[in-house]
Amino acid sequence: MSVRTQSSEQSAEAVHRAGFACFVGRPNAGKSTLTNALVGQKVAITANQPQTTRHTVRGIVHRPDAQLILVDTPGLHKPRTLLGERLNDVVRTTWAEVDVIGFCLPANEKIGPGDRFIAKELAGIRKTPKIAIVTKTDLVDSKALAEQLIAIDQLGKELGFEWAEIVPVSAVGDKQVGLLADLLVPLLPEGPALYPEGDLTDEPEQVMIAELIREAALEGVRDELPHSIAVVVEEMLPREDRPADKPLLDIHANLYIERPSQKGIIIGPKGKRLKEVGIKSRKHIEALLGTPVFLDLHVKVAKDWQRDPKQLRRLGF
Repeated sequence: MSVRTQSSEQSAEAVHRAGFACFVGRPNAGKSTLTNALVGQKVAITANQPQTTRHTVRGIVHRPDAQLILVDTPGLHKPRTLLGERLNDVVRTTWAEVDVIGFCLPANEKIGPGDRFIAKELAGIRKTPKIAIVTKTDLVDSKALAEQLIAIDQLGKELGFEWAEIVPVSAVGDKQVGLLADLLVPLLPEGPALYPEGDLTDEPEQVMIAELIREAALEGVRDELPHSIAVVVEEMLPREDRPADKPLLDIHANLYIERPSQKGIIIGPKGKRLKEVGIKSRKHIEALLGTPVFLDLHVKVAKDWQRDPKQLRRLGF
C-alpha cells in the first residue's frame, strides 16, 4: 500500500498533460469542497446536507505543466425517485469518460454499505486509474487516520483492484491539496490545454447563478426541505439607461418547491427569509460575475417535481 504524503518526490517531466478527473463518493463525502479547494475558487455548491450537487460542475485547475478538469458528479446512491435514477445515470456516464477517478471517503466515518456499493461499481471500470482520497482528515487523530487508510487499502484488495494512490487530504485545512493535484496530473494523457487560461468552469453562468441561489435558500431549512428546491434563472438582462461605468444586471429567478406548505418556510415571516436568501446569494453572484446585480426572486410550487419526467426536463434535469 503506498500512501502519499507531502514529502513524496515529484516527477520533473517537461511534457504538458490535459484531461478529466472525476470525484466520486457517497453524498456529503467532501467532493465539492475538494473541487473548490483545488480550483481555488467557489465553483461547486457545497453544503452539509447530502445531495446538493445536481449538475456536473467542472472546475478547471491551470498549471504550467498541466490542465486538470474536474468533473463533479452527484453522489451515487440507491435511488428512490426518478430524479435519483437520473442522477445515478449521470454518474456512470461520467465515470466512463474520464481519465482518472478519485474516490472520496471521509476520514471521520467508517466505511459503510454506501461506500461498498460505489467501490463495487468502480471495480467494474477496469481501465480507468482510481485514487482513494481520504477527506476531512482535520476531524480525526493520526491513529484513526491510519486505521481508515488500512481499511481503504483492504477494500480495494477485497474487490480485486489496486488503488493507484491513497491520499489523505483536508480541503478545509488546505492540507495535501496541492499534492493531490501532483498525483492526478501524471495519470492524464499528454496534450495541449483544453480550455482557455483563466476559465475556472465551463458551466453556463445561469446554471452557476441558480446553484448559488439554491445554496443560500437551503441554508437554515435543510432539515425541513432537504432537496425539494430547484432554481431556474428565467432572465438575465443588463439594465437599460445605465451609464457605462455603472452597469447593473437584472436577474429574475424562480425557486420551485413541491408543496404549497413549503412556501412559507422559504419566504419566512414577512418575507424575511427570502430577503436573506437574496442578499446572501447576490454577494456570491456579484463576485462570480464581477458586476453589480439586482436580484428578483419568486417562489413557485411545482407539485412533486422530483417524480415527474416532464417537470424534471423543464427544471433542467
